[in-house]
Amino acid sequence: MEKFFKLGERGSNIRTEFVAGVTTFMTMAYILAVNPSLLGASGMDTGAIFTATALASAFASFLMGFIANLPFVLSAGMGLNAFFSYTVVLGMGYSWEVALTAVFVEGIIFIVLSLAKVREAIFNMVPGTLKVAVSVGIGLFITFIGLQNAGIVVGSDSTLVSILSLKETMQTGTFHHEGITVLLAVVGTLITGILVARKIKGNILIGIFATWILGMICQAFGFYVPEPDAGWFSLFPSGIVSAPASLAPTFFKLDFHSILNPNFLIVVFAFLFVDLFDTLGTLIGCATRSNMLDENGKLPGIKGALMADAVGTTVGACLGTSTITTYVESTAGIMEGGRTGLTAIFSGIFFLLALFFSPLFLAIPGFATAPALIICGFLMLQQVSKITWNDPCEALPAFFCIVAMPLMYSISEGICMGIISYVVINVFAGHRDRISIGMYILAAVFVLKYFLI
Repeated sequence: MEKFFKLGERGSNIRTEFVAGVTTFMTMAYILAVNPSLLGASGMDTGAIFTATALASAFASFLMGFIANLPFVLSAGMGLNAFFSYTVVLGMGYSWEVALTAVFVEGIIFIVLSLAKVREAIFNMVPGTLKVAVSVGIGLFITFIGLQNAGIVVGSDSTLVSILSLKETMQTGTFHHEGITVLLAVVGTLITGILVARKIKGNILIGIFATWILGMICQAFGFYVPEPDAGWFSLFPSGIVSAPASLAPTFFKLDFHSILNPNFLIVVFAFLFVDLFDTLGTLIGCATRSNMLDENGKLPGIKGALMADAVGTTVGACLGTSTITTYVESTAGIMEGGRTGLTAIFSGIFFLLALFFSPLFLAIPGFATAPALIICGFLMLQQVSKITWNDPCEALPAFFCIVAMPLMYSISEGICMGIISYVVINVFAGHRDRISIGMYILAAVFVLKYFLI
């Protein structure tokens, strides 16, 4: 294992990789509950989706570990699964079988692009400043996701987002499930922060379990009261072992009859575009934060990483799930010291175990994993000092990239804003020498995207 994964060379060991793998899985486990719910809206069998999601996530993560030797974990992409059900199926009227076919075709195209090194070339042409900005932007983005998962940040008619009012939860009688979980998330974040400050090994994973255990204690004493009809479930697992659901309802249910329809091609392009730049953004952000980029700003092993994503998407579509992509929650494992593919493999093993222990994994509440995302956001934000703030031609595009990710709720939109503004500002400021032909092409494609999608 030492020879294959180069543990010593990367300053890691098996124990560290195991803790990193478990941590990443814990922060991602929600997808096993969310994906069946979202894809189920399209009419697919939810049990089969759960099985397909776990298998595809494990398969893609194993590929990442063995062929790329990188600590990035993959699963069904959030946002893309909602696009699958609510836009392609319910909005455009396609069957879910046709939508799965679009995901399958996207995966095949990704395999070709990865073999031709097109995706790798796009990664390498992004300027160093924007690579740092992507890392910082993802930090803010996952912090925002963590605050949402905790229920600390909520929607508001007047200000779009706002902080949850504990006073209001007491007045409306929702304190014993909504209000108390917010307090638990805040306490969990402070606990995790203290562990980080004291440099305790496994701080993020300990924080997740500590928050979950506090929640179970609150439920035992009546401070937290489950209300399943409102989405507040028991914090105690309903069981330990369960048999995996059959894949039969979704396995290889592809429909190629609409493959030449112009609207079908637009759907494929939409899947392709969002997945391409979400994945590149995640790889850039995570690799930058963990100092994995070489002196030329390139990521060793990126071809294998992109291939794992592409093959994972293709296999996932055959199994019965939407686009498989690299998860930004991988940063949680990286912060625990994960530096090799062994982290991804350990996470993949836990996805397989989830097939047989689904009641246990599905009991992990969002407010328990939220502190991990918030603290990871803090750690990624530290990269902001690497941006050359006294050079507006470098700093302004970085700024646009950073703020776009959380405010537009999209990694790919942040990359779009960063690259378009980088090209425009540097051209008109007289710094054309900083811009490669590839950057001009990317900027033009991004501009056209806003008129076509």
